[in-house]
Amino acid sequence: MTRTLKNRIAKKSKNGSKGKSVYAPNPEQGENEMHILAILVNNEPGALARVTGLFSARGYNIESLAVAETDFEKHLSRITIVSSGTPEVIEQIKAQLERLVPVLKVSDLTTECPYVERELALVKVVSTGEKRIEALRCANIFRARAVDSSHESFVFEVTGRMEKISAFIGLMEPLGLVGVSRTGIAAISRGSRQIGKDCIQE
Repeated sequence: MTRTLKNRIAKKSKNGSKGKSVYAPNPEQGENEMHILAILVNNEPGALARVTGLFSARGYNIESLAVAETDFEKHLSRITIVSSGTPEVIEQIKAQLERLVPVLKVSDLTTECPYVERELALVKVVSTGEKRIEALRCANIFRARAVDSSHESFVFEVTGRMEKISAFIGLMEPLGLVGVSRTGIAAISRGSRQIGKDCIQE
């Protein structure tokens, strides 16, 4: 489990569960955990709606969602969802996802294998004078790239783990932050493992 998820798990555990899930935890079930689920689906109309509809119908929360076609010849798409719940709830989510018609494979990257996670954000800052200079300094430290610029504004592109994106946004708030667009987490297993095959080494 990455440090990012551990930090968010600790925060959620401290604050307690605020969701309306019908599977809300009791003291015997344990604390909420955040998991990254990689879901391979047939790229067909309504596939994403069925997956997200399951979460909505059962009261499961989606922290982050990213989806795109990844195999054009076989018409397959990959959905990456970050969700939270007790271990029992996570197992129920995976079991119910696997029963959906368009779903071919569900992998819990958080528990099954080492993985790499990244997120991209576009951050708009409107400022002049010293604040404008400071925004550029912070962007340089975080290796954020200015993809648009005017006399009074910047749009920065920043990539990295969730905590890096959040830290950069926090620094930009007093410097004229006016807008943020985040992609959500994209994650993939390390090494030769592939979704659709066993993620756990033999």
